[in-house]
Amino acid sequence: MRNLLRFAAPIIAAAIVTGCGTGPSAPRPDASGSNPANAPIPQGLLSQARPIGAGPDFQPPATGPVAGSCLPALGPRDGVHVEVFAGNRVVLLPAGIGTHSPGTSVTGRITRASCYGALVTLDPTGLVLVRPGASLTVAMLFRSWGQSLSATRLASFRAGPGTRVNVFVDGRPWPGAPGAVPLTRHAEIVLEVGPHVPPHSSYAFPPGS
Repeated sequence: MRNLLRFAAPIIAAAIVTGCGTGPSAPRPDASGSNPANAPIPQGLLSQARPIGAGPDFQPPATGPVAGSCLPALGPRDGVHVEVFAGNRVVLLPAGIGTHSPGTSVTGRITRASCYGALVTLDPTGLVLVRPGASLTVAMLFRSWGQSLSATRLASFRAGPGTRVNVFVDGRPWPGAPGAVPLTRHAEIVLEVGPHVPPHSSYAFPPGS
C-alpha cells in the first residue's frame, strides 16, 4: 500500500485504498505535527487509487493447500508484493495463505499459526513472505490461495472478448503466462483484468523481508 495508507493495513477492508507500493510523498506535517487540512493528495497517488471491491468475489478467503513443507516456525523470509485488480477494483489477498490453523490473529494480522508453508500471507496487504531458496511462482500463490489463474481468468473474474489478464513486474509488462512470474525477493507484481490500472513499480518492504 502506498506510504499514505500502509499503517492502516489491519483495517484495510474498511477503507478506500490504492494498490500497495511506493510513490508520491504524503503532504508534509505543519509545525504542529499534523497534516494541513487543505493539503492536496498528490495527483500521482490519486491516479493509482482504487477502492476495494465489495462482496466475496473481491475478498475471497484462503482455501487452497499449503505450498511446500509446513514448518512450525515462520523462519527467515523474503518479501514479494502482489496486487490484484478486477473491474477497476482491488481484489484482496487475504491473511492466512499458506498457513495451517489453529492460529492467532490480532486486528487482522496473523501472529501465530500451527505451521507455515513455503509462501505465506500474514495480513491483507498483498505482502507475500517466501522462504529463501524456494523456487516459487504466482501460479503457486494462487493455488495456495485457492483461486483460478490463467491468461483469461483472474480469481472469479474473466477477461472480456479479445482481452486477457495483464501482468506487470516492477512496473513493466510481463510477456509470458501470468502464473509463470517468479516470486523473487522485492518484486512488485500487479495482475489486472478489466480497465487498466497504472501499475506500481516498487513497494516499501518492511525491514528484514
